[in-house]
Parts: sequence; C-alpha cells; structure tokens
Amino acid sequence: MNPSMLDLEARAHSEHAHELRLWLRLLTCSQLIEKRVRTGLREHFDTTLPRFDLMAQLERHPEGLKMKELSHRLMVTGGNVTGITDQLVNEGLVERLNVDGDRRVFRVRLTERGRVSFADMARQHEQWIVEAFEGLSPRDLDNLHRLLGKVKQHQIQLNQNVDPDA
Repeated sequence: MNPSMLDLEARAHSEHAHELRLWLRLLTCSQLIEKRVRTGLREHFDTTLPRFDLMAQLERHPEGLKMKELSHRLMVTGGNVTGITDQLVNEGLVERLNVDGDRRVFRVRLTERGRVSFADMARQHEQWIVEAFEGLSPRDLDNLHRLLGKVKQHQIQLNQNVDPDA
C-alpha cells in the first residue's frame, strides 16, 4: 500500500482547522495500528481481522449467538457473516446449532478448538496493541484515555440530539 494513501494526516495543511488536523491524526493512528493487527493475524495465524472479530464475539457469548445477532454486533450484512461462519465451520473452529422451535435459525458458537485458537490470537492481539502505545508513558496513556473519553461523551450527546428521520 502506498504510504501516502495510508497517512491521511499528510493531506492536512496548516490552514485547516486544528480539529480537522487532529481528526486526521486519529484516523491515521487507527489505520496504522489496524494495518499492524491485520498483517500480524495473517502472518502468525493465517486469518483475517473479520474472522478474529467474529470469534471475539462468540468468545464473549459461550452459549453462542444467532446469525442475526452476529451480523448486528459486527455491523455487517448477514451474507458476510454466513461466508465467514462457513469458513470457520469447515476448519472446526465454530459450530452451528439448531434453535429449538425454529428450523430456519442457527446459533453459532466456538468449538473447543476454536476457543483455544482464539485465546492464542487474543493474547497476541493484546500484545500488538500494547506495543502500539509503547511510546507513551503511563501518565500519557491516562491523559489520552481521559481526553478521548470526553470526545466520546460529547459525540454521544450530539448523536442523541440528532433527528433519526432527518
């Protein structure tokens, strides 16, 4: 990938609002960290971030989730979830279970092999994220977390005031 394509921040100029430059820096940091995670998952585990994300949702729900619930939680179409689930079923990492009373609906959950595999990936994923922030002191991390929390709260308030029918 072309580095200039990845670095949105490089597009900002001094005449742009400080807030815009900050937004582009946040996006660039997010993209760079995500690129590291995607590359690591591919190289170390021969998997993808969407597969990791689906398994993470299932790990949080040992009883499993219906396909529609997975689609909603992952914010993707049912077709995307079905394709990823089919792959993971074929590899023995997840299983489909019938739902009593509805022959059209399946519950998906991690198999034992899937739990072990995901635990390995999750440990490494956490390490990649920790490494992404190694350049910051504990105080810097606390300040950044607090400040981003303020941005998050403000956005939640703004979103509550948005007319959903507009």
